[in-house]
Amino acid sequence: MAKNSLSKKKTSASTQQYLDIAEIRDDVVIRKDGSMCSVLLVSSINFALKSEDEQNAIIQGYISFLNSLDFELQIVVQSRRLNIEKYLNDLAAKQKEQTNELLRTQIGEYRDFVNELITLGDIMGKRFYVVVPFAPGKTQKKTFASQLGVVFSPAKVIKLSEKIFEKYRARLLTRVEKVASGLGSIGLTAIQLNTQSLIELYYNSYNVELAKSQKLPPPELLRTEE
Repeated sequence: MAKNSLSKKKTSASTQQYLDIAEIRDDVVIRKDGSMCSVLLVSSINFALKSEDEQNAIIQGYISFLNSLDFELQIVVQSRRLNIEKYLNDLAAKQKEQTNELLRTQIGEYRDFVNELITLGDIMGKRFYVVVPFAPGKTQKKTFASQLGVVFSPAKVIKLSEKIFEKYRARLLTRVEKVASGLGSIGLTAIQLNTQSLIELYYNSYNVELAKSQKLPPPELLRTEE
């Protein structure tokens, strides 16, 4: 029994050690190698419903946007089974409050219909993200010893002074504004995720099944930096 417990602890420690994220603060993700990134939640376009001229304009605009960048981007499409539990609970509450018997019955039938539709249809919701990176000193060569230091003692590497952090963050935000403006030119709305939204995004991404039953604690109880 003790052996199994020890094995679980070792596995947990090993998993945490190799997670790429060291800290999340001030709407910025700091990685263990000292690089930083911001994440934008981006709206979508129903491309198929556009006319041919509109489609060509969007394609050309997107090409121009990509050509205007002098840094890398990561585009992430996240698919999740649509969760409408809150909506169903709201319908159930309204059904109980309804004094009209006919309306109460109709709300109940509608709630059952929506629940069955989602369950049988296995409807997926999609979210689109753009990850904007900034890696200070990326061009500098690192020795083998310094690379080992990042792996085994990342906290020492990414512990930035407030002045340096704000300097790097300002450069990152300049990139974020450029990306948001470029996406806006082709009809897409891009919103930068704040600290709480970033925590929820990564928590849900790394704990897909657990996140369904175990929600994060309130923001005031979360500690986002060491």
